[in-house]
Amino acid sequence: MGSAALTFVHVIISLFGIFTGLVVMGGILSSNRLPGWTAAFFATTVLTSVTGYFFHNTHVTPGQIVGAISLVLLAFALVAFYVFDLRGIWRAVYVVGAVASLYLNVFVLVVQSFLKAPALHALAPKGTEPPFALTQAVVLLSFIILGGFALLRFRPAEA
Repeated sequence: MGSAALTFVHVIISLFGIFTGLVVMGGILSSNRLPGWTAAFFATTVLTSVTGYFFHNTHVTPGQIVGAISLVLLAFALVAFYVFDLRGIWRAVYVVGAVASLYLNVFVLVVQSFLKAPALHALAPKGTEPPFALTQAVVLLSFIILGGFALLRFRPAEA
């Protein structure tokens, strides 16, 4: 697969991962397991991280590091959801893993948006300027708040 095709597939999978992750986040906040959506979120988010390793690089990139962290978080969340059925501490492991891996996908979306969208790139060409930092801070704070609510509220019914 060529670089342009790989990029296209990777971006589409990533966007589906974010979309399904937002649906799952809504389910978590309403104490609903949403098993089908959760499976789609896990699949697309794992694929997002895995396809990131198919790009040719001569060194380890920040994206690969984020992907590795996401895969570890997803592994714990998958085990919590499918093996331990969200019992005991595994409920919190699932919530933290799912929310954190969704955050990482959104974090990368923001980075890529500032790199690739001309209007955003003009605001922060180096990725260190205040508009970029403020956007990332708002995203992080939003996920911390939502994650906190999710931990407090997620009490799924027994499967």
